[in-house]
Amino acid sequence: MTLIIDGPPPSGDPGPQGPDTTDPSTEPWTARTNWIVRVLAGVSLASVAATVWLGLWVTPPDKVQGNLVRLVYIHPPIAWVALYLAFGIAAGSSVLWLWPRTRRVAWDRLAASSMEVGTVFTGLTLVTGAIWGRPTWGVWWAWDARLTSTALLLVLQLGYLALRRIPGDPDARARRCAVGAVIAAVDVPIVHFSVNWWRTLHQGATVLNANLSPTIHGAMAWTLLLGFVSLTLAFAWMLVVRYRIQVLSDRLEGADLETALAERWSEGEQ
Repeated sequence: MTLIIDGPPPSGDPGPQGPDTTDPSTEPWTARTNWIVRVLAGVSLASVAATVWLGLWVTPPDKVQGNLVRLVYIHPPIAWVALYLAFGIAAGSSVLWLWPRTRRVAWDRLAASSMEVGTVFTGLTLVTGAIWGRPTWGVWWAWDARLTSTALLLVLQLGYLALRRIPGDPDARARRCAVGAVIAAVDVPIVHFSVNWWRTLHQGATVLNANLSPTIHGAMAWTLLLGFVSLTLAFAWMLVVRYRIQVLSDRLEGADLETALAERWSEGEQ
């Protein structure tokens, strides 16, 4: 089953991104795609609600952290989306755009969409981490290696979004943004291994630790797993919708360009 979420460039426009920028679909959003996206939205919303219900009223408090442990069901899943999913898709799409054989306008759109949605999740990662850290460490913020590298990641994402808004040729914009995304992705392994490379206040990995031995079990483990699934589904839904907006934005930009060129030609003929 194929989701047709892209569309062709405006009429008469060969595309802004080199020789192979045409889109295979003829309709930007089919009825089947619209139905699938609505189902995805409903499933993600239901799974997030189930995670909240299990985390607040079903799972037991922790022996050490008490009810504060309930944040574990949303904070690590949000960080998973921000660091690995969003940045992985953005960096991978950017590499595919930079490679001449795989260069397509769709990769640039996907990278931009993933980076923008990922910025929201990175911000939520810092906010939920601060809520967790205040009663645990006694402060809302500390210049800890994990926190600082994550904050740097957010700055890099905002820088990427700023690059996309610099006026200029679409091909040049896509190139500089692709390079920026690849460079920014270098910070992801730094964030991941920061708790191992430096002495930090942040606790080590709960599930993906060096020994691959989770330190959470039972109902708490299943609720955490559901949190990862639900936030991943929510990210997928937001990514598809944001991609659709990017397609429409590119079409509008192309239409405005055609109108401006037509007006200039008509002025020259007078």
